[in-house]
Amino acid sequence: MYGSWLLTSKPAIGVLSLTPFSSKHTSLPAFRNNWPVASQQQPGVIFGPGKLLGSRQFLPPSRILKYGRVEHRSAISAVLIDDNAMMTTGEDIENIDILHMDPGLEPYKDHFRYRVKRYVDQKKLIERYEGSLDKFSQGYLNFGFNREEGGIVYREWAPAVQEAQLIGDFNGWDGSNHKMEKNEFGVWSIKISDSGENAAIPHNSRVKFRFKYGDGVWVDRIPAWIKYATADPTRFAAPYDGVYWDPPPSERYQFKYPRPSKPKAPRIYEAHVGMSSSEPRVNSYREFADNVLPRIRANNYNTVQLMAVMEHSYYGSFGYHVTNFFAVSSRSGTPEDLKYLIDKAHSLGLQVLMDIVHSHASNNVTDGLNGFDVGQISQDSYFHNGDRGYHKLWDSRLFNYANWEVLRFLLSNLRWWLDEFKFDGFRFDGVTSMLYHHHGIHIAFTGNYNDYFSEATDTDAVVYLMLANYLIHSVLPDATVIAEDVSGMPGLGRHVSEGGIGFDYRLAMAIPDKWIDYLKNKKDEEWSMEEILWSLTNRRYTEKCIAYAESHDQSIVGDKTIAFLLMDEEMYYGMSSLVDASPTIERGIALHKMIHFITMALGGDGYLNFMGNEFGHPEWIDFPRDGNDWSYEKCRRQWNLVDTDHLRYQFMNAFDRAMNLLDEKFLFLASTKQIVSSANEDEKVIIFERGDLVFVFNFHPENTYDGYKVGCDLPGKYRVALDSDAFEFGGHGRVGHDVDHFTTPEGIPGVPETNFNNRPNSFRVLSPARTCVVYYRHEEGLEEISDSKSAVADANEDTVEESVLVEDSDVGSIKKGVGLQEESMAD
Repeated sequence: MYGSWLLTSKPAIGVLSLTPFSSKHTSLPAFRNNWPVASQQQPGVIFGPGKLLGSRQFLPPSRILKYGRVEHRSAISAVLIDDNAMMTTGEDIENIDILHMDPGLEPYKDHFRYRVKRYVDQKKLIERYEGSLDKFSQGYLNFGFNREEGGIVYREWAPAVQEAQLIGDFNGWDGSNHKMEKNEFGVWSIKISDSGENAAIPHNSRVKFRFKYGDGVWVDRIPAWIKYATADPTRFAAPYDGVYWDPPPSERYQFKYPRPSKPKAPRIYEAHVGMSSSEPRVNSYREFADNVLPRIRANNYNTVQLMAVMEHSYYGSFGYHVTNFFAVSSRSGTPEDLKYLIDKAHSLGLQVLMDIVHSHASNNVTDGLNGFDVGQISQDSYFHNGDRGYHKLWDSRLFNYANWEVLRFLLSNLRWWLDEFKFDGFRFDGVTSMLYHHHGIHIAFTGNYNDYFSEATDTDAVVYLMLANYLIHSVLPDATVIAEDVSGMPGLGRHVSEGGIGFDYRLAMAIPDKWIDYLKNKKDEEWSMEEILWSLTNRRYTEKCIAYAESHDQSIVGDKTIAFLLMDEEMYYGMSSLVDASPTIERGIALHKMIHFITMALGGDGYLNFMGNEFGHPEWIDFPRDGNDWSYEKCRRQWNLVDTDHLRYQFMNAFDRAMNLLDEKFLFLASTKQIVSSANEDEKVIIFERGDLVFVFNFHPENTYDGYKVGCDLPGKYRVALDSDAFEFGGHGRVGHDVDHFTTPEGIPGVPETNFNNRPNSFRVLSPARTCVVYYRHEEGLEEISDSKSAVADANEDTVEESVLVEDSDVGSIKKGVGLQEESMAD
């Protein structure tokens, strides 16, 4: 989320999580709100010896050798347990698989047993009192507004409320005839009968929950489970109103396309619908679907991650201060419009992930969930009381994850987005804040296991996340669920059935920090190949990561995109290919391609790019706010830059398209074979294998190496699969694509120490300065990829010709900020 870098005072780059890569008691149930909740009392935590990264005394279950292939220890290979066969016995809780996967976790076995016991107890209680977790997670069928025979029923959990009424357009905002009744569980309800063929509450009409609390104070609030909320667009900072959304069948969107199959490795396009227009305004769901989705598909991404979907009254929060959890952001359209977008994405073969915010909520009172907090005790509130219920850095409220109704609300929220809108998964925001009572504020996670498993761990939140991941994968087995966690907590990315928290992936958040550090603070000749490798490969081998060079975080106001860090003001006048590129532009485009590609190829098990960065979008992101006179100028995407034939943005975009296509063809991201054979500090060259591809990165600012020896695994003939120096990518075409590279055996077969860089074979290549070239092993009889053009043919033919609808705009100029020279503009 925006400002998530504040979770640590300074992220410890390279030591956020363990990596196998090396460079040189039983509690009785408690009852809350008359509902049983698993006990929160945590036993004393056993602390093992501090085991810092790089000084592990045990052998991990799998090791990646810097100069060898992945090795597996069959004796401790984990057998994955189907989540449907849950741990329910004492023996199961004692025998937690994750402890066998990583012996370093053994000193913390009491912690794991405790949290697994809490999870199992909570799940059993839900099954006992609600029938099943499945039913429990469909709270939206009971709470909020629902049609029942002959009318509409509205229910709201508000145990601290003394009296309540339903008001809205339907009754002239007079609730005297629509008083609600409260049951023993603090749930208020009312049924309003239809009048003949007229619905009791008209579709798309405004509604609010009016209640009395304390010493007789009456207030109006937006219903917690509201499915749509709007504000008067003609009034500045107008308050939001809840809207009863129940369109007639003729207006209700019907999905036409099935969900696409889950990709072997996600290539994620992170997007913000509102700022996706080239014009300085808020874009719509339908415009995004028709104009932006085809671009994403054309660039060979297989997944779209949508930000800012949940309603948030402050646009500048980037969608992270959520006010209405079940409502789509009305700035960009209606719920039916969002369904159109998702269905369109599915028709293009794109999975759609939602950026879900369950780590905190907006502290807005009049239009947010915080309006239900009227000073009551925590067990009667969605949030904790006092300091525990308030995030000091984010100025927001923190959920009480041990509360029965909070669990219902949040789990049902996940189910709602999956079932009603057909999302394919989630990216959970702010997970670090959830995992620890200190929320990661001013904490530098060092890799010491004590950082993760202590009394600072928020077990309530851990149990919620375990329930959430179990639910998601039960409802949608092919779901993709990603954690935004900067701490690197072990087990976050392991199955719930193993004692893990259950995420499919975590974001590799240290990688972009390393690139920004290098671009801001180091000269090119000072770049360390070992440090780059360390940042890219520093992850737990058994837990998958999504790598990225930059996301929305890196280009928020106060910082710049990687392209702008590299080329800065010259992007205003030096991007025309009608004139020779300056050294700054040459360097910038070359390194932009290399940084993004090596991050993709070596940094994780999936890849993420933020909207516009694929073509080197300049400047930064700045949402409308008082400090910029509420301007949208920096809150848009200038697609005209990449659509203009004579601008060099097209080269970066073409390379992005090609590297995604390379993975589509060779599936290297999904391969567990990852071998770094050389990281030469003097020559500034990194060579590695991913899958059956051989990657050669030459970061040297000047030196070109002819006949450079490259180690590889398999013998045979190798050809160029992708070349960043190809003309179509803005390069100089120095590498021959019609050359066959034949291997030579090295040393004694099966004796790595006698091989070249521990590789049994080698071949020689031309490696120009600031380039990356990928080679594939050509086997006779198989489809050839003879040069980089054919390797990326699908990606480079008049690109978005028919699939991308280019907006009719002034493509010869860059509006108000990134302009071309007058003579270039004329062309």
